[in-house]
Amino acid sequence: MNLPNRLTILRLVLTLPFVAALSLQFPGAKLLALLLFIASSATDYADGYIARKFHLITDFGKLMDPLVDKIMTMSAFICLTSLGSVPAWAVIVIVSREFLITGLRLVAAARGKVLQAERLGKLKTVSQIVTILYCLAVVAIISQSGALVSPATVASLNRVGMILVFLTVGLTLWSGISYFAKNWDLLSDL
Repeated sequence: MNLPNRLTILRLVLTLPFVAALSLQFPGAKLLALLLFIASSATDYADGYIARKFHLITDFGKLMDPLVDKIMTMSAFICLTSLGSVPAWAVIVIVSREFLITGLRLVAAARGKVLQAERLGKLKTVSQIVTILYCLAVVAIISQSGALVSPATVASLNRVGMILVFLTVGLTLWSGISYFAKNWDLLSDL
């Protein structure tokens, strides 16, 4: 297994302690979750960069990299929903798009075709990661600072978070519609 694929597997493994840190209550848990997500995001960037630069692109990577991205980001969004940082409706839209695209990839795989992540899909992933990082940073700041953060500051931070959520949901829908439009032929004879 080459280095980019190992980094993809590492990102998958990091998801478990990330979810635990967001779900459990211990000193510094939310800060740890933020750091784990930053590390996961860095491996996401690194595996793609290394694979392209050194011509290490594999079918495993084409399939698993976007799948692990989905596991990582969906875990984060679901945990952030349970913490009240992201509305459930937004997560339902995002998760639904991800399941539908994964289903399309499975149809393609059954026909011997591998659908790589596209530029718009990568932009969608970046927007999701930025939104998650922002929300995690807010959760970490509030959990570390407690009463030191004024209600007005919390309200302002939450407004920015909601703007990011709306932008991410829009980009997620746009990329999903585009992906289906480009690959509609896979569904034409179902």
